This record gives sequence, structure tokens and C-alpha cells, in this order.
Amino acid sequence: MLSTLLADFRIIFERDPAARNWLEVLFCYPGLQALLFHRISHALFKLGIPFFPRFLSHIARFLTGIEIHPGAQIGHGVFIDHGMGVVIGETAIVGDYCLIYQGVTLGGTGKESGKRHPTLGENVVVGGGAKVLGNLEIGNNVRIGAGSVVLRNVPSDCTVVGIPGRIVYRSGVKVSPLEHGSLPDSEATVIRALVDRIEALEEQLQNIQEQSTDAITVKVVAPVADGSRSNACRISDKEIQQYLDGSGI
Repeated sequence: MLSTLLADFRIIFERDPAARNWLEVLFCYPGLQALLFHRISHALFKLGIPFFPRFLSHIARFLTGIEIHPGAQIGHGVFIDHGMGVVIGETAIVGDYCLIYQGVTLGGTGKESGKRHPTLGENVVVGGGAKVLGNLEIGNNVRIGAGSVVLRNVPSDCTVVGIPGRIVYRSGVKVSPLEHGSLPDSEATVIRALVDRIEALEEQLQNIQEQSTDAITVKVVAPVADGSRSNACRISDKEIQQYLDGSGI
């Protein structure tokens, strides 16, 4: 447990530029304090001791604003930044070096028994106010945007945003945990692509109306030499399809 607590302590200096000295971190960081209470209550919970683990977690909630059930499994090097309003359920599993911001809920979706809370892989970033609900598998190096609601499994090396959460980015490289603010706007991209398509169709329709011939062949997209669509249209189709596919995570 001591090595885990040291990892929890050191990770704060790596990920929070406001951390200036050990005394400030020890006494003024509720995320670290909540994890300290949880390490103790979790050990008592595994021993099967009644009442006291929950009572200890309740005291931690009162002091820090962070509610972690004693049954939750928290890896080492986890950083709960600020943390007010964070709720982590009984069967939740949080992997090593995860970064969790204020208002995050790792919760269930009903009164089912057994494993009913999410499992987060390593180096996962969960933005402020995000909700991950149900017995989900969140892969390694995943970024979940602020305010997102994730209801289905997410593979590793992805970025998820929106309600419901959509995959908007896939990568084979490790995600920097401090780049959670640079997330793409998938809805704006798709809407822009659709608006461009509508404008192109309106322009073609106007050209057709101006023609005076009796027989007119309407072609929505002009074919190119190899029979495929233009490059700009293929890009728009790809963005739209990725957005639609993302809703199925």
C-alpha cells in the first residue's frame, strides 16, 4: 500500500502545474486525501469487516466531496483533480495512471447484481462532468471529453465525446493525459459537410431550372474518369459515416 500511496503522491507533481510543494499537496488536494481514505476502507472491505469501510468512505465524502465505494478497485498513480462531485461505484475498476476530473460518475444503470460499474484501462482521461454508466470496458489511453455520457464499450486509443458518447478519434500512439482540452467537434464537422452538400445540390438545381431543354438528366454528383465520386465528396461521406458509426460504441 505504501508504494501505491507514493505513486498517487508523485503523479500530482507530474500532471498538475499548480502543485508547488509536498506540504500543499498533502493537505490541500482532496483527490489525494480521498484516495488515502479509500485505500484503508478498501483493505477493510476485502477483510469482510462490516459497517466501518462504508463509514470511513462516508467521512471521506464529507471531507473531500468525493464518493468512492470501498469495493471499488483503484490502481496506482491515479489522480483525481479537484474532485468535487466525483462518484465511483462499488464494482468499478480504475486502471493505473488514470486522470479523473470533477463531477465524473463511474456508475451503474439499474439494480442489477454483480459487476455493474465501468472498468477503466490504464492512462484513461475522464473530463469534467463526464458519466460512464454500466458494466463497460474502457480501453487503455482513452480520452473521454467533458460532459460526455458513455453507455457502451470503448476500444483503446480512442477519443469519445458527446451524448451519447461517440468515437471521434482513433490513434495508435499513446495519448497525452493533459491534452484533454484539444478535442475535435464531430457534430460541427458533420453539419458543415451536410451544409456543403445541400449548397451543392441547390446550385445544381438552380442550373437545371435555368436550362430550356426538354430532356434533362439530373446528376447529383458528376462522375470522374474512374467512375468514383470526386475527392471532396468522398471526404464528406467519410466524415459523415464515421460520425454515424461512432454512435454505436
